[in-house]
Amino acid sequence: MVITVALVDDQEMVRMGFSLILDADESITVVGQASDGVDAIALAKREHPDVILLDIRMPKLDGLAALPRLTPISKAIMVTTFDDDDYVDAALAGGASGFLLKDAGPDLLLAAVRAAANGDALISPSLTLDLLSRRAQDTRTGEDRLAGLSERENDVARLVARGRTNQEICAELYISLGTVKSHLGSIQTRLGARNRVEIAARMWESGAMNAGR
Repeated sequence: MVITVALVDDQEMVRMGFSLILDADESITVVGQASDGVDAIALAKREHPDVILLDIRMPKLDGLAALPRLTPISKAIMVTTFDDDDYVDAALAGGASGFLLKDAGPDLLLAAVRAAANGDALISPSLTLDLLSRRAQDTRTGEDRLAGLSERENDVARLVARGRTNQEICAELYISLGTVKSHLGSIQTRLGARNRVEIAARMWESGAMNAGR
């Protein structure tokens, strides 16, 4: 299946650059563009794209404000030049399926789109460990939450928290891709997580990823 994508950014050159990268991939097609959050909502309702690449700072309605009205329609990836912690936290809390810096590069852009389309989530590596380590709290509540995981599920969840891809988890644990996906589904249910980023956040919040654990 071809993944349909909408581009939302107030800079035309950014939209053009993303469009060239995405349309060059046979499995992805750009179905529309918008320059602000208001037009983005109208575009999403009209085209129902699988994935929306959404800038944060825009006129009329910024990306964070538009996000809750877009996620019921499409998967949203926040794309920005700013790596402010509050932006990342707000985007994830709003249901974003990824967070990329605009200089992340073509490969990461394509990977983020594919991950979002598959119901997964991806954050630029430069942001991931900083974001998640800030959430480490080592609380009794967090430990209790992890108690429901099997030993293998715990292994998978820890690797997710370290930023490993599904293929890397397969290689490290010597299990099949189907088994990894099955474990991820079970882990999401047990931890009340919507995607792999929230799985990772739960692991860091629990204190399980602290040094020496």
